[in-house]
Amino acid sequence: WSYKTAAAIFLISRIIGSSFRLYLVVIVLQKFIFDSYHIPFAVTVLICLLLIWSYTFKGGLKTIIITDSLQTLFLVSSVFLSIFFICQSLHLNIFEAAETIKNSSYSKVFFWNDFLSSKLHFTKAFLGGIFITIAMTGLDQDLMQKNLSCKNIGEAQKNMFSFTAVFVLINIFFLSVGALLYIYAAKNSISVAKTDYLYPTIALNYLGVLPAIVFMLGLTAATFATTDSALTALTTSFCIDFLNFNKKENNNSTKMVKTRHWVHIGFSAMLFLTILIFNSINDDAVVSAIFTVASYTYGPLLGLYSFGLFMKNRQVADQLVPFICLISPAVCYFLKSESKTLLHGYVFDNELIIINGLITFLGLLITSHRKNVSAITI
Repeated sequence: WSYKTAAAIFLISRIIGSSFRLYLVVIVLQKFIFDSYHIPFAVTVLICLLLIWSYTFKGGLKTIIITDSLQTLFLVSSVFLSIFFICQSLHLNIFEAAETIKNSSYSKVFFWNDFLSSKLHFTKAFLGGIFITIAMTGLDQDLMQKNLSCKNIGEAQKNMFSFTAVFVLINIFFLSVGALLYIYAAKNSISVAKTDYLYPTIALNYLGVLPAIVFMLGLTAATFATTDSALTALTTSFCIDFLNFNKKENNNSTKMVKTRHWVHIGFSAMLFLTILIFNSINDDAVVSAIFTVASYTYGPLLGLYSFGLFMKNRQVADQLVPFICLISPAVCYFLKSESKTLLHGYVFDNELIIINGLITFLGLLITSHRKNVSAITI
């Protein structure tokens, strides 16, 4: 039950997270392109999923690595080109742009005021960010599968460390784009109803044709890069964790290949329906919502992993694990809703994932018993 529960949590988390990411690009495409042709939102979603599905259906992981490399190239290029076009429009060189960002409120990193009620307090952001990263990246089959494609553990470790350095650098440029967009909007008196529309509004309506093309390529690449690998990860996880493909002698048989294809189609359909649900109920910025959902869905996974890592001499009460992993997010939802009353005005943000994981960990610890083995087989 523990194994199946962890796998189920991953599937739910990845479906919701991937749907949010694809939803972000679809609402932009819908508002700025497809609405003018009177194409329904559902058709736009279907077109995007069909494009992704077309090259992940048979290609699998090897295809994903190739397409992800191309998509990453488009994404990174769009970041640098966006900075160039915005600076050009603001009549700034790169050094003047850096100085402008430095002198603006958007360069502030450390927020120490009002620990209880502010979501921006550095302690909350720092701790929440660490554990969100551990859960969403470190425990994610989607990210693991790329390291598993390396020839040996040395190459996988090298891949992880090199990507960490690159991600830090690229994130700085992403943040710079965000700051420059807000500076540009303030200077030109541009207001948007939702922050998700700020970038496309400026890129498509103010900067010209080439920046608009660059934006669309970058946005599409960013979303497709996560959604295509997520589809492959979801299919792989379900086939191995629930259909036990890895325990069968010939997992390339015609019947199993056919089953894998149907699973792939099934998850594509689930993403489609989930995005339609988001479209009918979402009233928050999508990027913010991704991390809010992650604090609920990835928390139990973090607790399960931590217990397995640090409590190797304890045996969980296997049949109780699913209930513990359901109770934990429910308690956290209650805590977040009532925290102002119960905790003297305290407001939770992404650090809620720590409480979520801790509740799961304590639940497993309380219901477990000591065992006489020196190691645990994972």
